[in-house]
Amino acid sequence: MGNALLQSIHVHPVKAFRGLAPREAVVEPWGLAGDRRWALIDDGGKVVTQRQQPRLALAAAELVPGGGVRLSAPGMDPLTVAVPRPVGTVPVEIFRDKVEGILAEDMTAHAWCSHYLGADVRLVHMDDPATRRPVDPEYARPGETVSFADGYPLLLTTAASLDALNSLIAQGVHPAEGPLPMNRFRPNVVVAGTAAWAEDGWSHVAVGEVTFRVAKMCGRCVVTTTDQGTAARGKEPLASLGRHRRIGGKLVFGQNLVPLSPGTIRVGDPVTVLE
Repeated sequence: MGNALLQSIHVHPVKAFRGLAPREAVVEPWGLAGDRRWALIDDGGKVVTQRQQPRLALAAAELVPGGGVRLSAPGMDPLTVAVPRPVGTVPVEIFRDKVEGILAEDMTAHAWCSHYLGADVRLVHMDDPATRRPVDPEYARPGETVSFADGYPLLLTTAASLDALNSLIAQGVHPAEGPLPMNRFRPNVVVAGTAAWAEDGWSHVAVGEVTFRVAKMCGRCVVTTTDQGTAARGKEPLASLGRHRRIGGKLVFGQNLVPLSPGTIRVGDPVTVLE
């Protein structure tokens, strides 16, 4: 796999919104700079994702200087939201984790998001990813933390594995749903030039100057069945993953990474398997 390289980078400023595809990104201990530092919560403090609201796929968020975001969505005027001052926190529940977040100060932001979804939601920011949320201790080392991502700082997928999965979909029960694009899996880094499913066996990998520990395979959910361009739901890829990629009770695609060193990654960087 001497020719493996970083094909693309993906940053999602607001969890569950459409992502950006920059040519380079700074790797921080808790993930790519600007990735999933914002999220929506419901009136009970639970994080809202495309699981509950597939229309979030059609909303976009761009980073603005200072860490703020510019929100846009169909039928909505764009809105720029600044990073709130850390004057007080609210409880945020993300899966089994209880963390603290800071509400957007501009009440317009909450109204904007609520109007778009037709549901009462609030926009929150994670002010200090270094202290707010530890990685799952079953798969973490002491001190490792994460943003509002599902569970780990970065998600890696490979182009060859997507090709293999699309072949399985073509031969399966719902061939008309394929081939699927990579955005169904909402990765942070996509690697080209490997064999299909090669990432299953990786434990440490370098992308350019940055090294990563491979924490665990990524179990997939209903979000992968959501067309990121229309918000419509189908059966794939979960149907095919269920037949061919059920590992440890999960339907898996991709690998969760934890950075071991800081640095900047760039599209075209060599990807080296260290062990």
